[in-house]
Amino acid sequence: MGRGKVVLERIENKINRQVTFSKRRNGLLKKAYELSLLCDAEVALIIFSSHGKLFEFSSIE
Repeated sequence: MGRGKVVLERIENKINRQVTFSKRRNGLLKKAYELSLLCDAEVALIIFSSHGKLFEFSSIE
């Protein structure tokens, strides 16, 4: 038995939304790093928070 489909919708609670954003942001940054390392790929990732704060990752130094 597999998992059912999850409906994605906006998180209304501001605190829960910010916590989820932080956790998912860190996960995305980690995946981008792993992709660049494992596949020797040039990866760039740009994330803007709901407050307009910039988070970035680049595999090129």
